[in-house]
Amino acid sequence: MAIASKWLAARFNKPDMKLFGFDVFALASDGDMQEGLSSEAASLAGHLKLNNLCWIWDNNQITIEGNVAWAMSEDLPTRFIAYGWNVLRVGDANDVEALTRAFLSFRREQERPTLIVVDSHIAWGAPTKQDSFHAHGTPLGDKEVTATKHIYDWPDEKFLVPEEVKKHFRIQMAEQGGVSRKEWDKMFATFQNTYPEEGKILQDMISGKLPEGWDSYCKPFPADAKGLATRQSSSECLNFIGKGVPWLLGGSADLATSCLTTLKGMDDFMPPGSQWGQYAGRNLHFGIREHAMGSIMNGLALCKLRPFGATFLVFSDYMRPPIRLSAIMETPCIFVFTHDSIGVGEDGPTHQPVEHLGSLRSIPGLAVFRPCDANECLEMWKFIMPLQDQPVAIILSRQALPTLDRQTFASAEGVHKGGYILADTSTNGAAPEVILMSTGSEVHLMVQAHQELAASGVKVRSVSFPSLEIFKQQSQEYIDAVLPNACRARVSIEASRRDSWGSLLGLDGEHVGMITFGLSAPIKKVQAELGMTVEAVMAAARRVMSGNPRKISSRAQVLKSWKKRKLSV
Repeated sequence: MAIASKWLAARFNKPDMKLFGFDVFALASDGDMQEGLSSEAASLAGHLKLNNLCWIWDNNQITIEGNVAWAMSEDLPTRFIAYGWNVLRVGDANDVEALTRAFLSFRREQERPTLIVVDSHIAWGAPTKQDSFHAHGTPLGDKEVTATKHIYDWPDEKFLVPEEVKKHFRIQMAEQGGVSRKEWDKMFATFQNTYPEEGKILQDMISGKLPEGWDSYCKPFPADAKGLATRQSSSECLNFIGKGVPWLLGGSADLATSCLTTLKGMDDFMPPGSQWGQYAGRNLHFGIREHAMGSIMNGLALCKLRPFGATFLVFSDYMRPPIRLSAIMETPCIFVFTHDSIGVGEDGPTHQPVEHLGSLRSIPGLAVFRPCDANECLEMWKFIMPLQDQPVAIILSRQALPTLDRQTFASAEGVHKGGYILADTSTNGAAPEVILMSTGSEVHLMVQAHQELAASGVKVRSVSFPSLEIFKQQSQEYIDAVLPNACRARVSIEASRRDSWGSLLGLDGEHVGMITFGLSAPIKKVQAELGMTVEAVMAAARRVMSGNPRKISSRAQVLKSWKKRKLSV
């Protein structure tokens, strides 16, 4: 949010009209200071010189288990000084004058974020539980509360709020939520009259409305047997959209040249005076800080900006908490994940995601997209951008994928339904004999198998599922039209685990995918050894058509089979 304040001020403020420049305060506990996220965020905040950010550390030296000293002994204020922060200390949490001086010092700071170390006592005044970890996770109890109120010289009444406290808060709210808001609205109206073009951009951004013609730069991709990696075609689409939506901004966790998420021709977000950019820049450099990147994206989205952040799919594990929070808060963040499967090849099992698709799909409210070619990427971005209350995860390939000829195959606009019939040889409304289903790079395996089955006279339907979540949101009538109950012979094809496909496969279907980790070898050899081949899809199709789907093999069985075959990859 501090980054958003700096960006908005740099983008819209005028010498005579300061629309933006809000400060951001955060109350941090001892536990927060131990979490790795706080180090990631503090390091980046110091680097970016976010002097509008103030953390207040409630330094009571107690965590749930006991004293902080049991697990932490570093000089934390010195660590923050090394991060480039302004560090202040208030020796008593009840010293209002000292707290006031600290906050005024923060306001005067011109280049550094501020950490105010406030020494405090947990359960202050409680006769038996002050400075005890027992007060951290459990109630004090009626007797202890009564005794504590006695020490405070406070009436022993429940939910007592004195009238003067209510009056104070009403005055504060009227000032900040009433008078200040009216002054800002008046200034904004003047801004709109004086700078109509920028005023229109800002009004659209605040209201969540996309600019007129925001997608006018988008253009379809021609059919191409060689094609593009979807990370590349998505990058082109991102730049199409970036020209039409001025508040789209983001970056990657030090992987812009691999994830291809740079907004071309745009400045970098950097402190004023930096040789690389300034605060109005739209390319952010998060560094190798995936967790902080996701959290920053949520803050940007809460300030009405449209953020994207990128890394490899296998590293999505590092940022699951902010992705989950994005879904809970319904912020329209765009999480871009590339290097999506065993197609990474020689990078090996540590960088070949197997379980991550299912993991992301399990998050309620998160829409996961895995497009199969350039035109599915384009339609995916067209679908994503109008969303205002739903985060999206985009899963992209490193290897090139053919751009399908949409004169032969169905229009990529089917992406807007989450799943659509790509090709079908059944006629006159008859149910197909087998349904093939796939996403991403494996759609092209499905297409090859489809063509071979069709050539042998099989009535086969192939369905592309760029987003299982969006498909399941469609009407039952549409779902039944794509996956008729009359056809229970179904095969899903995806270089991932079967988990996501159960409800679509049913008891009689079979999954061609991953049940173990990957291998380090050239991509084609990895795919052959792990069964991601046309032959494997054909065999599965024949088994389900005969009513004998293969039982799911265990990882131990697969490893035993490899050892028996003496594979060397």
